[in-house]
Amino acid sequence: MKNISLNIDKVLGTVSKKQILDQEIKANDCIATLHNGDGKGNDFLGWLHLPSSITDEELTDIENTANILREKCEVVVAVGIGGSYLGTKAVVDALNNSFDFLLKERKNPILLYAGQNIGEDYLYELTEILKDKQFGIINISKSGTTTEPALAFRILKKQLEDAVGKEEAKTRIVAITDKSKGALRTLATKEGYKTFIIPDNVGGRFSVLTPVGLLPIAVAGISIRELVAGAVSMEKKTGIEVPFEENLSAVYAAVRNELYKSGKTIEILANFHPKLHYIGEWWKQLYGESEGKDNKGIFPAAVDLTTDLHSMGQWIQEGERTIFETVISIESPDHRVEIPADDADLDGLNFLAGKRVDEVNKMAELGTQLAHVDGGVPNIKITLPAVNAYYIGQLFYFFEKACGISGYMLGVNPFDQPGVEAYKKNMFALLNKPGYEKESEAIKAKL
Repeated sequence: MKNISLNIDKVLGTVSKKQILDQEIKANDCIATLHNGDGKGNDFLGWLHLPSSITDEELTDIENTANILREKCEVVVAVGIGGSYLGTKAVVDALNNSFDFLLKERKNPILLYAGQNIGEDYLYELTEILKDKQFGIINISKSGTTTEPALAFRILKKQLEDAVGKEEAKTRIVAITDKSKGALRTLATKEGYKTFIIPDNVGGRFSVLTPVGLLPIAVAGISIRELVAGAVSMEKKTGIEVPFEENLSAVYAAVRNELYKSGKTIEILANFHPKLHYIGEWWKQLYGESEGKDNKGIFPAAVDLTTDLHSMGQWIQEGERTIFETVISIESPDHRVEIPADDADLDGLNFLAGKRVDEVNKMAELGTQLAHVDGGVPNIKITLPAVNAYYIGQLFYFFEKACGISGYMLGVNPFDQPGVEAYKKNMFALLNKPGYEKESEAIKAKL
């Protein structure tokens, strides 16, 4: 198998090779801190050796549970938010047919999502579409009390029980939650749901290779063994014994931090493959939630190109020069489409006749990179040989390891998210949740 690769040549006009190499000691110290477990947030390092620690028995259990849902259900709703949702959707969207929902002859259930918002219209439309469907639920929540997924699960659980009866509903509901405590664990034990554990030492944004991601991904018909195998290979390639210049995650972390020190405070993750949109959404949470604290951190943004060249392209090319790009490039697409000749040639595209669409896309990618670099936007390039489960597994672990290194290089705890609680406290106070009476009075005084 090939491997994903990293090219930093197009940042060297902004930071020098020497500046990057000078970060070797600091980067290696941060890797040692991760592996020794003596840094900030060291109780959330379970992801570090997660790929290589997943057993065949665990994968088989997940696959067997997925097969039960696949046999019983036309639709499976994955209920979760943040890391309990984005990783799954990133993998499924990247690897499934772009028009999966329109396929008439299906091998796998349609995977839908709930609990990732508090949209009343969204939930209404979801419950309406499920009325004549055989469906199941994967409920993903460590506590069982996070507002968005808890609210969605309450609604969907009642609908499923009303449709098929309480006993049958139990066979179609899987809970992925804490091993011993919390509302969802209590409910799952009481009702007899099949359960999987969210490890205590793995935070949500690092959880895609736990049952949180692996079960719904397996339901969608994607090989979780290939996904894990790719992550295992990258775990080895970014280990503590790997020299700095060969360690993709360490180099990426060092380059990002050097660019940040030079005034590049916004990183744009760009792709030229439409199916990678949610890779960008997953990446935004990973880096935004890990590094955005103590009034520090690179702001993570994402664009889909060439689509967004017709909306954000102007700003990227000539806006404030505080940005750099990380481009995910795909070496080989899965399919071949050739451009036909046309006698009239009214669109003037006959010069492309006989060429593959991907050749045009690759030239758009190269042309964009050259234009942006000339416009003062340094470019990092990550190349995937193909879009498959193995390389997506490599990409996920590459970004996770780099995130841990980068956060420590920045001087923050990359594994907590204290700022996430602020909106929740205000929301509960405004909704008059019991126990929030003082907060309710204080916030209403502000209004």
